[in-house]
Amino acid sequence: MRKIATGVLMVAFMSLAASALAADKPDWAFPVTDKTPPATLPDDGKAKAAPGSDRAYTRAQIEDLFNPPDWYPAIHPAMPNVVAHGEPPNVRACAACHLPTGTGHTESASVAGMPAAYLLQQMDDYRTGARKGSGSMLAIAKAISDEGNKQAAAYFASLKPRAWIRVVEAETVPKTYVAAGNKRVIHPDHMFEPLGARIIELAEDENRLLNRDPGSGFVAFVPKGAVEKGRALAQAGGPQACASCHGENNRGTKDMPGLAGRTPTYLVRQLFMIQSGERAGVGVEAMKAIVAKLSTDDMLNLSAYFGSLEP
Repeated sequence: MRKIATGVLMVAFMSLAASALAADKPDWAFPVTDKTPPATLPDDGKAKAAPGSDRAYTRAQIEDLFNPPDWYPAIHPAMPNVVAHGEPPNVRACAACHLPTGTGHTESASVAGMPAAYLLQQMDDYRTGARKGSGSMLAIAKAISDEGNKQAAAYFASLKPRAWIRVVEAETVPKTYVAAGNKRVIHPDHMFEPLGARIIELAEDENRLLNRDPGSGFVAFVPKGAVEKGRALAQAGGPQACASCHGENNRGTKDMPGLAGRTPTYLVRQLFMIQSGERAGVGVEAMKAIVAKLSTDDMLNLSAYFGSLEP
């Protein structure tokens, strides 16, 4: 049944994008820290606070990748040691990038609720080099212990995905730059610029982003009409095409990751890397033909649609 659905979907995608050339790398989806940022985050040595939390952390503590902040321990299960503290010196705490809630940031990934077997396969793909695109994950996958790997996958698989992205169609967006840690933030001149054919994701509260606070998510600015175009593309070929593999309303299955409510720029990165060959592996084979002729605009529209769905 899955082979039939995948074949139908492949035909639909190839038909819709038959005239598209191989996509150019969308730099906006691959944030890299600016070499000469217009501003730097000052460290006054004072402890920071978070709304509704009784905890406090200094900037140095917040940036400690082997002991990242846990602002709200009551909203998630007890973290295994590898998630909370990593395996020094080569495996940083999973929670440093993906947060204790697994929701992550736009430069990383939302892994909450992904199947454990799928997560383990991704780590194996990083380890073997089948999946590229993240220098830190390549290094971590090669250094992490088997037990730590299993514990991290089981932990994130146990988490319930939650609404984290608010998709807004727009024509203009705040001017931005990429700060330390590949985090996109608002430029200090507070100017606006045309959005164009991009997705720009910004924290709902920039301070909470910089403090690794999982209590506040992101707004994804997408071009006008992108969500509906993405819906049409995702459902072409029926029945509901992408959902035939990724589950009802694209929320995932026991074997397949959900797409609904995932970070749109992350999804664009994955589509692009599958198309370019940077992401390979057993689980990617069925996707190769499907994405082969997608344009960057197709990837943008699909990701805007998936991001707009309830996880």
